[in-house]
Amino acid sequence: MGHREDLLVGAKRCLIEKGYARTTARDIVAASGTNLASIGYHFGSKEALLNEALMQATEEWGMELGRAMAVDTHPDATPLERFEAIWVQVVELFGTHRQLWSANFEILAQIEHVPEVRTALTEANKQARPGLAAMFQGIDEDEDPKGAWVLGCFHQALLTGVMAQWLVDPETAPTGHDLAEAMRTIMAGTSLEPKSAATP
Repeated sequence: MGHREDLLVGAKRCLIEKGYARTTARDIVAASGTNLASIGYHFGSKEALLNEALMQATEEWGMELGRAMAVDTHPDATPLERFEAIWVQVVELFGTHRQLWSANFEILAQIEHVPEVRTALTEANKQARPGLAAMFQGIDEDEDPKGAWVLGCFHQALLTGVMAQWLVDPETAPTGHDLAEAMRTIMAGTSLEPKSAATP
């Protein structure tokens, strides 16, 4: 690899190990085996390098997420059973990529000051929504663009919200089974039965 690729690899490692805000240019140089001048030459600034590294890392995680969502289920599985099977796989990924998503939330707090990242995330969202609608609901964007957008937004909101809960408190964050139980309850229009209800 050349220095540019080395810098991106080193920056991604720093994002995972130290986070976005705590990573210094010298940290990246040490992790990449390059030099400070290389950062300016190839990216202009440490921030530009970290932003591109974060986008690359997020894209790589998205590919893993896509593989997790391509879970095999029984041919006769209901949409809700498929929903549960997918979420069981997705939640497992949260544990293995916790530091990366922590860095994502760090940069979201800075997004008003980083327009290039806003642009990249906006484009990523547009691409992700129809894919999520297809994976969870089997909706083809070409056949039902409105449905793909609405349901894609819903699943994206659920994905981001669950991820945030896992970052804050993984001990009480919902599992894939919890999400499926909640969805069943919402669809039935009833309330959850207390698990330890006293016998009358």
